[in-house]
Amino acid sequence: MSTVPPLLDGPQADVQVLQALRTTWSDPPGWLGSLRAIDHKTIARRFIVATFVFFLLGGILALAMRLQLARPGLRLVSPEFYNQLFTMHGTTMMFLFAVPVMQAVAMYLVPLMIGARSVAFPRMNAFAFWVFVMGGAFLYAGFALGSGPNTGWFSYVPLASSDYAPGKGVDIWAQMITFTELSALLVAIVLITTIFKMRAPGMTLGRMPLFVWATLVTQFMVLFAMPSVMLGSTALILDRLVGTHFYNPARGGDVLLWQHLFWFFGHPEVYLIFIPPLGFISTIISTFARRPVFGYRAMVLSLVATAFLAFGLWVHHMFATNLPEVGKAFFTAASLAIAVPSAVQIFCWIATLWTGRLVFRTPLYFVLAFFVILVAGGMTGLMLASVSLDLQVHDTYFVVAHLHYVLLGGAVFPLFGAIYYWFPKFTGRMLDETLGRWHFWLFFIGFNVAFFPMHLLGLHGMPRRVWSYSAGLGWDGMNMLATVGALAIAASVMVFLVNLAMALLSGRRAPGDPWGAGTLEWSAACPPPPHNFDTLPVIHGREPRWMQQALPSHVAGLAADAREVLVTSALAARPESRPLFPKPSVWPFLGALATTMLFIGSVYTPWAVVWGALPVTVALIGWFWPGRRETEQALALEQSP
Repeated sequence: MSTVPPLLDGPQADVQVLQALRTTWSDPPGWLGSLRAIDHKTIARRFIVATFVFFLLGGILALAMRLQLARPGLRLVSPEFYNQLFTMHGTTMMFLFAVPVMQAVAMYLVPLMIGARSVAFPRMNAFAFWVFVMGGAFLYAGFALGSGPNTGWFSYVPLASSDYAPGKGVDIWAQMITFTELSALLVAIVLITTIFKMRAPGMTLGRMPLFVWATLVTQFMVLFAMPSVMLGSTALILDRLVGTHFYNPARGGDVLLWQHLFWFFGHPEVYLIFIPPLGFISTIISTFARRPVFGYRAMVLSLVATAFLAFGLWVHHMFATNLPEVGKAFFTAASLAIAVPSAVQIFCWIATLWTGRLVFRTPLYFVLAFFVILVAGGMTGLMLASVSLDLQVHDTYFVVAHLHYVLLGGAVFPLFGAIYYWFPKFTGRMLDETLGRWHFWLFFIGFNVAFFPMHLLGLHGMPRRVWSYSAGLGWDGMNMLATVGALAIAASVMVFLVNLAMALLSGRRAPGDPWGAGTLEWSAACPPPPHNFDTLPVIHGREPRWMQQALPSHVAGLAADAREVLVTSALAARPESRPLFPKPSVWPFLGALATTMLFIGSVYTPWAVVWGALPVTVALIGWFWPGRRETEQALALEQSP
């Protein structure tokens, strides 16, 4: 097989081979090169930055709502603008932050954790990013120009029909769903293929890190959940723009069809957000407890069971609708049952912590806070699984409190822990430990001060989605307390941003493995080179860095002057082939631009789908058109020994 240089030996050969690998796998320089980039680490960093920009925007919208509700009778914003704030906040957090950021972290880490040089389909991965960021920009451009959606992040019909919501706000919202879910589906395909076919030799399914298992389970859920909401939003925009009647009861449609389609996606989405952090937690606990996670097989089975059960719960969002009582009883039972696999994982983590030698650092603080907050959110979830109680607190602030305890507590706390843990891998710098603990305590205290009173507000009858309220209802003090908590959360995020800026500008350089972890990603440099690994590893156990091996531990023979990767079998990770991967290209960006033109045009005329298909077709032809050099290189590699 070809290597560069082929006849040298010793240190000089190593230097030249490494330089050839770096040159071969690097993205092109310059601004045009940035449009052609396909390195999974570059795309993942862009994804993470974009999702955190949306997180900050969503947080600003939430803070504006809390200030409006701080005191009775305030008039800081108009009722119409408040509806837009409410809709944009929920849409941003659910569609533009929570799911994409989990996929982005996985996109960066999974190839490093499984010993691969890249992700499968790297150009499609880049295309997914451009589609995502253009969709989010489209939504916020509409909001800035006065065409923001105002029907809630769930956009219930008939409220979202053209009769009750004229203008283009809902149309923009519906097309933004198509943008983001197309991106999520493409990333899911990339990650599933990468995990099944690009693991290092020896990394059987039983040796995969738990974070990789969590990623695999989540991406399969994406494949089954996302088409439901894409179908629902497409039917919605057809009703509004073409004159179909999917949701019009007067013409044979059904308004509950929207709720079924939306929540068949919407409840699994909670677990799309929740399951990747379970992988974060397993990795962080194992590292700082200095031992492998207790009950590996039970943890994997719990992840799979959670995914299956998540698709059988959607009707518990619809207990207030006119559905058969027997059906409601079934979904009550299913809603209670899904707590079992989560409890199994919590007990496994507790056993790991109990029998380990704990090292208390900022990532572990966020993980320990997760236990407290998730248990509280889970208990209110069990309460809402009861039809009788759900009917009493439906559409009150009790539901808002539960939602944020589950999503912020179950996802954002572990996510911050993951950022502190893997920031050295992303950037080669260490975040400041003191600022990290300030961030943690401000966020933990502010979170509970902001959202715990909302349980009481709901039990006292305060409905959600209200713009203002009258004095004397007993809600004044708790709303002010919740607003103070929201300000504390904002302060904690500011501390986090300061910590990030200081680390990037003048932070301490990270050693190769600052935590003493056992997983494979810490075998690469911090940050990793473009080719990830100088030589691909051979795996002999679940914690390869904690194992002393006498056997050969590296793969030999892959070319250094070509983007050649190793493909292995799905179950046992045995080497099968060595295909040539594509080089950087501008066509994914141009394809995303053409797709964006089609989607945006379709908001204003259905004919845009017809005419917009032409530039999309041109972009796809350019994307897949074989280059002469690549063809010659592939033929040469096929003929090499």
